Amino acid sequence: MTTTQQAEISEREEDIVMYATLNGVATITMNRPKYHNAQNGRMTYELDAAFKRAVADDEIKVIVLKGNGKHFSAGHDIGTPGREINDSQERAGMWYDHANKEGGEFLYVREAEAYLGMCRRWREIPKPTIAAVQGACIAGGLMLAWVCDLIVATDDAFFSDPVVRMGIPGVEYFAHPYELNPRIAKEFLFLGDRMSADRAYQMGMVNRISTRATLDEDVRNMAEKIAEMPRMGLALTKQAINNVEDLQGKRAGMEAAFAWHHFAHSHNELVSGDKLGGYDAKKMAEKNKQQGAS
Repeated sequence: MTTTQQAEISEREEDIVMYATLNGVATITMNRPKYHNAQNGRMTYELDAAFKRAVADDEIKVIVLKGNGKHFSAGHDIGTPGREINDSQERAGMWYDHANKEGGEFLYVREAEAYLGMCRRWREIPKPTIAAVQGACIAGGLMLAWVCDLIVATDDAFFSDPVVRMGIPGVEYFAHPYELNPRIAKEFLFLGDRMSADRAYQMGMVNRISTRATLDEDVRNMAEKIAEMPRMGLALTKQAINNVEDLQGKRAGMEAAFAWHHFAHSHNELVSGDKLGGYDAKKMAEKNKQQGAS
């Protein structure tokens, strides 16, 4: 299938990011349930536009990120017809176009813009953000949840970053030692096992556990309570805590991990001819299904 054909299929997917507001809360919804909300290029940039819209609206005090369907997010799109990895995008940051580049530059530039760059900007949104997670939150899905200030997960939710199986040291937004303590982060990555919502709560990665039936209501109640706080007070509080994380080395550590991540892609290509170490979406899904919750 050609890139043009892929783009045409992707264009037929309507409303892959939806936006709604109520009582000072903006809800941004990923809407590719057929693909478990796998993040293609179009979704990533539409999420960015939706976040910008919510930030620009003075009536909005809190932003909620959720996913339609059975799962919150299966991660980066590595196999649907609308993947779009080879297509140029209207860039949101200062990186140049990746699509006409060769070698390691192609993927490094794309991911520096669309993954690491996007996630860093979203983390720094001056309004509180809440991730409402149900079902799977895998690899690139972790990045979307982790950039949010709070995470509410259903009791059947699970979290995993299985990309070490590809020879890659975790996803691009490498927040693992901050979301989990370093020893648990090593276990999380070395084993690639699913972490249950209950254990994620025990580790401090999840704020509250809900159910499929009550997730929307629980998140809405939390968001509306936060929305009663003064906007500037919320923004300054968020800046203060994010600054402490960065003083502890979060940003610098992420820079190093991103470089190692791309060394791994280049190593894979030299050894096997494939940047993902021979794993496609189907093979990764099969392996992920074999993993039990921990």
